[in-house]
Amino acid sequence: MGEAGRDDGGDELPEELDVSAYVGPYSFPDNRRRRFPGLLYLLVGAGLVALFVVRGDGVLVNEGLLVAGLGLLAVGGYHWLAAYPLRVDETDALAAAGRTVGFAVGHASAQLGWRGLRSRPTWRLLLYSAEDPPVSRGLVLVDAVDAGVVAHFVEENPEDWSEFTPEQRKTTG
Repeated sequence: MGEAGRDDGGDELPEELDVSAYVGPYSFPDNRRRRFPGLLYLLVGAGLVALFVVRGDGVLVNEGLLVAGLGLLAVGGYHWLAAYPLRVDETDALAAAGRTVGFAVGHASAQLGWRGLRSRPTWRLLLYSAEDPPVSRGLVLVDAVDAGVVAHFVEENPEDWSEFTPEQRKTTG
């Protein structure tokens, strides 16, 4: 039991997961925001290296400060290089994927991921054909910077929906 006057009505969803508070489409944050912390790392790293060069080797200014400065310069440089702009939204990625798979798209799912050492943003789209039940499905990777198709795979849908009536398929899928 809870304390007197305390409402123990049960669990509640966090505010950001509350569907009733939906205010519009979600906008993915742009990767260019990595440049600000990258710039801070570069400035602090350069300051530490400069401090080591000016003050020499002592008790408070020693090789550890130089190593930390060089490390911050490396991390800052990586942040700056990995700050690709997110120019393609999920709707544009879906259009590019639909042109690639060769069938009319019904249900689809999009996920933003990153690839490569520099973390280039890439949309991963799972597409089903528009028939009921879907005859084909495909997986398409679309570059989120220039909308180019990175890779794609299309196959016949291996799922067997024959045991369900059309009404059951609408409630199941």
